[in-house]
Amino acid sequence: MFMFLFLVVALAVVVAAVTVAVVGGGESAPLPEAGPERLVDPFPPDRPLNREDVEILRFPVAVRGYRMADVDDALGRLGAEIGERDARIADLEAALEGAMSASATSTSLRKPAEEDHQ
Repeated sequence: MFMFLFLVVALAVVVAAVTVAVVGGGESAPLPEAGPERLVDPFPPDRPLNREDVEILRFPVAVRGYRMADVDDALGRLGAEIGERDARIADLEAALEGAMSASATSTSLRKPAEEDHQ
């Protein structure tokens, strides 16, 4: 009987404390504006992405994690830019290789000519 009475008093104290906290503890100001539900594209549209753009990217949290559409959009943009950079790197490497082989060919053609003059 003593245990039952103790639990009832403890429950009453907890209910009273929660009621006081809810009613008297809050500010009278309205709730702040909720953030957007969709991610506004944080990537700059006027230039290629860099490391800092990816490091500061934060997705808004949804009920069950992140919105798949937001993540898919960001990954799609990153994938497209990486593909463009890979293609540009391949073009530059091919141009460099062509320039080096042309330079090697012209150097090998000049050596016999220089030996003939001596």
